[in-house]
Amino acid sequence: MMDFCNFFSALLPLLVLEKANITRTNHVMWTMGTDFKYQYAHTWFRQMDKFIHYVNQDGRVNALYSTPSIYTDAKYATNEAWPLKTDDYFPYADRINAYWTGYFTSRPALKGYVRTMSGYYLAARQLEFLKGRSKAGPNTDYLADALALAQHHDAVSGTSKQHVANDYAKRLSIGYEEAAKVVETSLASITRSSSKTDSGNKVTMFQQCLLLNISYCPSSEVDLSNGKNLVVVVYNPLGWKREDIILIPVIDGNVIVKDHRGNEIESQLVPLLNASLAIRNYYSMAYLGKFPSVTPKYWLAFSASAPPLGLNTYFISSRKQKATAAPSKNQVVYSSKEKQKDVIEVGPGDLKLVFSAKQRKLIGYINSRTKVKETVRQSYSFYTGATDIKQASGAYIFLPNGTNSLKPDHQALTVLRGPILDEVHQRINSWIYQITRVYKGKEHAEFEFIVGPIPISDGIGKEVVTKILTHMKTSKTFYTDSSGRDFLERIRNYRKDWNLDVNQPVAGNYYPINLGMYVKDDDKELSVLVDRSMGGASIKDGELELMLHRRLLHDDGRGVAEALNETVCVQNKCSGLTIVGKYYLRIDPLGEAAKWRRSFGQEIYSPFLLAFTQQEGDGWTNSHVSSFSGMDPSYVLPDNVAMITLQELDNGQVLLRLAHLYEVGEDKDLSVMASVQLKKVFAHKKINKVTEMSLSANQGRVEMEKKRLVWKVKGSPEEVPKVVRGGPVDPAALVVELAPMEIRTFVIDFN
Repeated sequence: MMDFCNFFSALLPLLVLEKANITRTNHVMWTMGTDFKYQYAHTWFRQMDKFIHYVNQDGRVNALYSTPSIYTDAKYATNEAWPLKTDDYFPYADRINAYWTGYFTSRPALKGYVRTMSGYYLAARQLEFLKGRSKAGPNTDYLADALALAQHHDAVSGTSKQHVANDYAKRLSIGYEEAAKVVETSLASITRSSSKTDSGNKVTMFQQCLLLNISYCPSSEVDLSNGKNLVVVVYNPLGWKREDIILIPVIDGNVIVKDHRGNEIESQLVPLLNASLAIRNYYSMAYLGKFPSVTPKYWLAFSASAPPLGLNTYFISSRKQKATAAPSKNQVVYSSKEKQKDVIEVGPGDLKLVFSAKQRKLIGYINSRTKVKETVRQSYSFYTGATDIKQASGAYIFLPNGTNSLKPDHQALTVLRGPILDEVHQRINSWIYQITRVYKGKEHAEFEFIVGPIPISDGIGKEVVTKILTHMKTSKTFYTDSSGRDFLERIRNYRKDWNLDVNQPVAGNYYPINLGMYVKDDDKELSVLVDRSMGGASIKDGELELMLHRRLLHDDGRGVAEALNETVCVQNKCSGLTIVGKYYLRIDPLGEAAKWRRSFGQEIYSPFLLAFTQQEGDGWTNSHVSSFSGMDPSYVLPDNVAMITLQELDNGQVLLRLAHLYEVGEDKDLSVMASVQLKKVFAHKKINKVTEMSLSANQGRVEMEKKRLVWKVKGSPEEVPKVVRGGPVDPAALVVELAPMEIRTFVIDFN
């Protein structure tokens, strides 16, 4: 060991001095350790003690144990002026041909699960607060812990070993089961009429449907011919009133939908086609160990609305008169004449998508309200994963070895039309299927993709992408979100901080997409939003691409020590993982797209929470609350503010986080100071005290401000952007101000 220490103690000063030449001040951070190095911590630190001892004998370098705080204080004490950096370091490469851009998409099922559970957790915590947190019963803590664990850099990133990824998913599942009990008891409490609490009525038992993404929902797949009603409670976790389309599977088309006032509302039946049923059967067996006992025939679609932090109730029942041979108003109509058309337009509202029947693909986008018209083509292809012994494509690394376009098979487009939505079904090949939806009241297109199992019988790993091509002149520039917050400008093959040499023109221009990405020209903006984190790029002007799924056969040498080859097994037979996901597309006039990206982005993250129960006859409204708002019924949050945390703490206090959604200059109307009236947010409670906290809520803001370091910034004062923040909260008025991109955190005491 002495020889080892002597060698490195002589080498380290040289390395440190070299590093000191490219960093400011004489304080250099030298990080110690890496994965698995502290399993035997006593041995590690004993050797590190020797290492520091021999380094310091050299005299040129003083090595010491430190912490981030000690290091930062030492840097600050030098009174140096620092350059301001506003962009990030993506994409990262640790050597030539080794860009760490594959993990942006790796394990897309886990990424989708984490995203779904994060949104569910937000809603569950709200309902836990609205009911009152139970000290003895189930709570949301286990799901909170599971989600926190899933934020590890080898968890949601998709760079863990397979058995570890399985453990993350298992913990999320256990957390969901516990949180689901909170949701169900909270909804039972909220919907139970106060005038009936002592009447001896049984507590309503609600069920939920986590597997709706595979068309499986036993709670809605019930026989209603016996006179029962299916009660659907729709909870809205957003701070705005909201309307959206509900889609649930049903076994019988002879149904009607009524709102909480008893009025019949428009609904639509969409046939459940074989592609969805095949996934439903396979994955219900994989997840639950059993095949579904019934097979639904339709998706039932209807428009639902709910107040902010509130719910509405809808009732599905059997139509009294039997459906005739002719389609009723809620059934999908398919015109066989369209098979003969060269061009097919779909969309029951202002938005029309244009498809070529001959090419069997999307070719155009028309919005009659905004007068936007654009040639749009959408296609699928895959990159062949490199298998070079020096560097393979793997969980971390995206290294393509050529690309292969995928043409739609010869099967004609299936077009389903109705009063609420139109659908276009396309089979791209034997392992890619797509459903495109256009809704009557929406001005975006929804693309649902089913990708997998990716074939590997040819011995080749594949990385599947979808591309959206337009004639827009985008000058190598596109925009991607930074952790779902601000959007950063990306310029192909360019970095403003240094001269860039891109040796991988595709992988070297990929970026993480958490919320979405967009391109723009002189007239319009094309935006794409996603339902989970994935990689994306604009490799050519006017074009966007998203990587949807990856299946690779070689390890990339970055620590996983396994190929990224996910499989699902049923009855000892394993096949590659199939991914069901969605992305959303919209084209707006220049300068008008931010409103949709920000507002609809919140709707994607926080969808309606649905709960189901059954009721005999029409007595629900006599014994239950059918509509409820957790806020003042006359109040909604400003359009530019989201409530990202509402949580009752163990001591009865409430943790509240509010976020301004817009950047400075992003929108002419909404990139302004916003105000939130806490008295109306908590209209059902009396606020005693409001304490502003740090973002992580581990210290008061006043205390934090006293310790905040004010750094010198290089350049003239005019070049330094001024940070605008909301003012202190008046204890009497209780109004919170939020400047663009500001997040404020509070702990609230109630009387």
